[in-house]
Amino acid sequence: MRVKSVRAFAIRSDLVGSGATTPQTRPSWTNDAEVANPMSRYPRYKRLRSTWRPQWPSVGCLVTATDGSWGFGMTRYGSPVIDIINEHMGPLLLDEPCMATEKMWDMMLRITSPYGGGLASYAMSAVDLALWDLKGKLLKRPVYELIGGPAREHIECYATGNDTDWHMEQGFNATKLACPYGPADGVRGLAMNEEFVAGRRKLIGDSVELMLDCWMAFDVDYTVRLAERLRAYKLRWIEDCLMPDDLDGQAELRRRLPMEGLATGEHWYTLGPFANAAARHSADVFQPDIGWAGGLTGCLKIAHIAEGAGITVIPHAGVNTPYGQHFGMAIPNSPYGEYFVASAPGVPLNEVRLTPNMQTPKNGIVRPDDSPGFGMGLTLEDITAMCV
Repeated sequence: MRVKSVRAFAIRSDLVGSGATTPQTRPSWTNDAEVANPMSRYPRYKRLRSTWRPQWPSVGCLVTATDGSWGFGMTRYGSPVIDIINEHMGPLLLDEPCMATEKMWDMMLRITSPYGGGLASYAMSAVDLALWDLKGKLLKRPVYELIGGPAREHIECYATGNDTDWHMEQGFNATKLACPYGPADGVRGLAMNEEFVAGRRKLIGDSVELMLDCWMAFDVDYTVRLAERLRAYKLRWIEDCLMPDDLDGQAELRRRLPMEGLATGEHWYTLGPFANAAARHSADVFQPDIGWAGGLTGCLKIAHIAEGAGITVIPHAGVNTPYGQHFGMAIPNSPYGEYFVASAPGVPLNEVRLTPNMQTPKNGIVRPDDSPGFGMGLTLEDITAMCV
């Protein structure tokens, strides 16, 4: 069986929550919460990330085989990624064997080498995920069986977001906060961050794991100062503190914070930064996004790099997609799954699934659908309806 066509197109960006029918009890924290971010130093863009992030739609990618079978992948960043797939990468994959996912991943890496990383990795991810979905359907097996079989009975999940009371109502035993303030807020911001974390620790008690997401907003000095202030609140880790290219800074954090859990890699798109961090042992947790860092094939390679260094891999928002759920089910050094809770309190999680058959956490655990491929439950008509 060979690849007949590779086609990318724009899909709605608001898929999460689009099927909810239960009224919310209050708006989601994502509506207006301030979150420290790389643009926090510029006052007019400081408060809301939505004021400076691109408004491009999400991306769907359909790979069709010569027998009419198909697989579907998803990623972000609209027309630039769509053009990379449709005008450059996709046509060069036609007539390749459908099962040759390793070969085609290597081809895509080399095809995009003149402008690789970043948007090229998003494009690679969409195609790679579609190819794995197609492979599972052709072999009539769920993807997690194709990448090693189940490593666990289910995935233990943690909830990300600042509606902490709602996370506890949903039965999560671990939760991660989005840090509100950064270096631009000075000493007052340090104090407000401490107050924020202290309040959440008091709410959840000592038996629930607590983490802090810093979303590329800090520098080394600020991270160290904040970590020292938060030591009493027993954070399992702090994550994504620095701009993604600051690999030396990440190593310096490890040196200056030897007892602090450090997570990073959400905005690393190629294997190099993960290999660098593994060699220097500069992080405890790698967090590649399966829709950004080269798809399933890329994340499997990252997991192998991490395994050799004794590093855990917990993909960014992995439980929010069928793709990440299948990875988490099969990979031994991926003991947790992240579920980003963007929907409003009061709306059951099973009403905000990304695809019809996608499973959502219940009492803090999830098991992926075991239908062939990624078990998304989508028809071609469903995919057409997603298009914009």
